[in-house]
Amino acid sequence: MTTKPKVRKYNWRRRRQTESSAEARSDAISRIRNATQGPEAAGEAQPGTQLDDIKREGLTGRQLRIARRLAQKHGLAATSDYDAVRLLRKKGIDPFQRTNLLDLAAARPSDEGDKPKDKINVQLPQAMGAEKTNLPGPELSPAERRNFEIGQIQKDIARRRKRKLFGLFARLAAFVFLPTFIVGFYFYRIATPMYASDSEFLILQADGGPGNIGGLLAGTQFATTQDSISVQSFLESKEALLLLDRDAGFSDVFKQEWIDPIQRLAPDASLEDAYKLFKRMITIGYDPTEGVIRMEVAAPDAQTSTEFSERLISYAEDRVNALSGKKREDQMRDALQSFEAAQEARRQAQEELIELQLQGAVLDPENVIASLRARINEIEILVQDKELELAALQDNLRPNKAKVDGVKADIARLEKVLRELNAEMQDASDGENSLARLSVRIQIAQADLAARDMMLQTAMQQMEATRSEANRQVRYLTVSVNPVPSQEPSYPRKFENTILAFLLFAGIYLMISLTASVLREQVSS
Repeated sequence: MTTKPKVRKYNWRRRRQTESSAEARSDAISRIRNATQGPEAAGEAQPGTQLDDIKREGLTGRQLRIARRLAQKHGLAATSDYDAVRLLRKKGIDPFQRTNLLDLAAARPSDEGDKPKDKINVQLPQAMGAEKTNLPGPELSPAERRNFEIGQIQKDIARRRKRKLFGLFARLAAFVFLPTFIVGFYFYRIATPMYASDSEFLILQADGGPGNIGGLLAGTQFATTQDSISVQSFLESKEALLLLDRDAGFSDVFKQEWIDPIQRLAPDASLEDAYKLFKRMITIGYDPTEGVIRMEVAAPDAQTSTEFSERLISYAEDRVNALSGKKREDQMRDALQSFEAAQEARRQAQEELIELQLQGAVLDPENVIASLRARINEIEILVQDKELELAALQDNLRPNKAKVDGVKADIARLEKVLRELNAEMQDASDGENSLARLSVRIQIAQADLAARDMMLQTAMQQMEATRSEANRQVRYLTVSVNPVPSQEPSYPRKFENTILAFLLFAGIYLMISLTASVLREQVSS
């Protein structure tokens, strides 16, 4: 029973001290305001009406609650206790004056509606029961309040960081870890093991002769680069797939039920589906520095993989032989055509020469013309001799008539022979079928025949050189590493593929996150 009066007395003294300090503070503020304000500053903002200034005054919690009640009484919409003090002071009301406090105390019963408005009841401090536990705490100083608010801000920041970190882990789990787990589960539990067989082969060229410039590159990787690339393209084409499917049943092997659904071909799979799987199972690479073609063939069974490799190598060998044969055929075709054309031209020149020789019924028209000219010259000489003899006989006073007549007769016969020879010579020189013209045509035909002989000889040499060059252009496919059945499956590479999937999903998530952050920043700015 003795504890209650002590508590009551203690509370009364504390409240009296609080009220006296508040009154002293309000009087000091009023004196400062009256001393500093003048008539010219009536329209400006009064001191103590700014939130920062009010917070620096060190108001107690009781004073702030009184200010909030006064603001509610006057109908002021205050957002906080400090804002209530600011609004009251802006309106010209000092919330800490005694008169305002009495008005507030007098207005409280009227708000409740159980007491008359004109009656003023002063409520003295009451004793606090022992059953009440929500006692008011001690008043906080500005420094303590600041530390308290900083602590609240730090707790809020930590709470938001935890929430963001939880959201980050949730997104990573949904978009990175879960897809990676699914991929790893497929590779470790579902994927069908594939056996790979490795092989290496290269394409060689026949050795060239010492006088051939191309022989310097024979036997090197530079001489067969185009053929190696063409063979590589052939082995990766649909034609190779069709040949392998026809001879070894490539599609039927991958249509079996025990193969996993991703690598298995559908029963009604098209050629395009089979070709996509073929490109995944056949890996071919060409090394230009060494000229070696490396091929890796994967299949569900080791023996099947080896069979596929051997058949593809045989297809490549056939294609190399076909390419070499086509090259030789193309090179020899032109040379052979040139040789046959030279032979035909020489044959025609010979036939023309023979025809011209048979046309004149002589083998050498020039000799015939020369003999005619010699005979004409001889007859002319004889005629001159007879004329001289006749002139000598006529120089006598009494020439011998018989001799004179005989000489004249000889001259007449020689002149007749001479006219015949001249006519024959005229015919041989001036007619279309004259021996002179025929002789010229024969000379032209002989020159043409000689030219055709040279052309035929040149074509023959060219054909022989082309045949030698074609023999040097022959390509050979040599297998350096034969395919061997594998003892352990080569695919899938479980750990490597899982790590690759993780990096891929993480990269996609990072790219999308960065893009979203940039877009959000652009929109907010």
